[in-house]
Amino acid sequence: MESNLPAPVYSYDVVRKFIIMTVVWGIVGMAVGLLIAGQLVWPTLNFDTPWLSFGRLRPLHTNAVIFAFGGSALIGSSFYVVQRTCQAELFAKKLAAFVFWGWNLVIVLAAITLPMGMTSGKEYAELEWPIDILITVVWVAYAIVFFGTIMKRRTQHIYVANWFYGAFIITIAVLHIINSMAIPVTLGKSYSAYAGAVDAMVQWWYGHNAVGFFLTAGFLGMMYYFVPKQAGRPVYSYRLSIVHFWALVAVYIWAGPHHLHYTALPDWAQSLGMVMSLILLAPSWGGMINGIMTLSGAWHKLRDDPILRFLVVSLSFYGMSTFEGPMMSIKTVNSLSHYTDWTIGHVHSGALGWVAMISIGMVYHMVPVLYHRAKMYSIPAINLHFWLSTIGTVLYIASMWVNGIIQGLMWRAYNSDGSLTYSFAESVVASHPGYLVRFLGGGMFFVGMLIMAWNVWMTIRKEQTASTAVTAEATA
Repeated sequence: MESNLPAPVYSYDVVRKFIIMTVVWGIVGMAVGLLIAGQLVWPTLNFDTPWLSFGRLRPLHTNAVIFAFGGSALIGSSFYVVQRTCQAELFAKKLAAFVFWGWNLVIVLAAITLPMGMTSGKEYAELEWPIDILITVVWVAYAIVFFGTIMKRRTQHIYVANWFYGAFIITIAVLHIINSMAIPVTLGKSYSAYAGAVDAMVQWWYGHNAVGFFLTAGFLGMMYYFVPKQAGRPVYSYRLSIVHFWALVAVYIWAGPHHLHYTALPDWAQSLGMVMSLILLAPSWGGMINGIMTLSGAWHKLRDDPILRFLVVSLSFYGMSTFEGPMMSIKTVNSLSHYTDWTIGHVHSGALGWVAMISIGMVYHMVPVLYHRAKMYSIPAINLHFWLSTIGTVLYIASMWVNGIIQGLMWRAYNSDGSLTYSFAESVVASHPGYLVRFLGGGMFFVGMLIMAWNVWMTIRKEQTASTAVTAEATA
């Protein structure tokens, strides 16, 4: 049934801003990551100043990559997808602009306060209480814009990508508010409202579900729009998408205790986290299979479309990291892997292979549409970026796997008299080659990000005829 309503005019201005900042913050966050990777190879890169020490730059790197780069990609793409799939203009455009400026203010404040040593000490939640309050205000505004757009939709159906984006928005709000509850002492210092093992449990309920909903559910929403769109194919199984959505939402929230094996946390809670993590493999792979099988009958497109390769390879890394995570949650495996570089490799197989690569594919898909171009300025540059990213990620995670196993085995080696076979310093020396390979892999990924920035810039500034612009918009 055709509607007599005029075609919607989509609000792309705020989306353009978020996509540009996705590229900018991606380069900034990965530059800091490359610096701290270098510090583990060449300690003199700490420069004998606390501002540039590993301990202060490491939380800056994680916040910049997760919340600045990843957050900008998620908010920008969700504003784009919700309009296109609901056939409705963005709700409350001025509030959407506030979300952009507020989110970037949070990032700037993080970049100032974390090197100064102002931190709550909570993983992925290091920002102090005034910034936490600002995050809450901005996030509520984001939710109003997103769900307001769904409320004014002109389609009866709510597309599955919006289910994942919506779950990500709601759950992150709950996680942030509960975990960040604190007693302020000064403007830059507070103490957690929780104590002891309870504080640790709340923190890793938050920490693992920041991975589960910020870095998984949100980016699955991205996948469910951009993979079918770039492939020109419908989603393989809509039924599977809904089943794995509800399974993911129901199970992920329970998996946090696997970060606290062999600690003061009650043993039953540790075991529950392990069991839920193993169950989690099924819904996680449901999303991966659905995304990859969407290309069924269109595999030939991978030969000529590097953007599609970014999206599909990201799903492969997602499948690998969501197999590795449940495996590492098993207590006997965890006794070897925990506190080692294996965990760092696991995190980055998800962060670089899944999150960054699907975000890069999203950027390459959206920029021509947002700026009315037929295609990106240089397809060969996208090809080069793809191989730099893929090879760089493999070098990174393989070096950390090797380092992690070496460290775990050295730390648990005993002599016949019960003394340690190796000192901790010896395990650091043994790890040095792996740190060098990790730096090389991270450097390759970073060079790819610079190539993307150049390609995006050239695409935006390129002259284009009106007829080509119309064609680009019609095929988007």
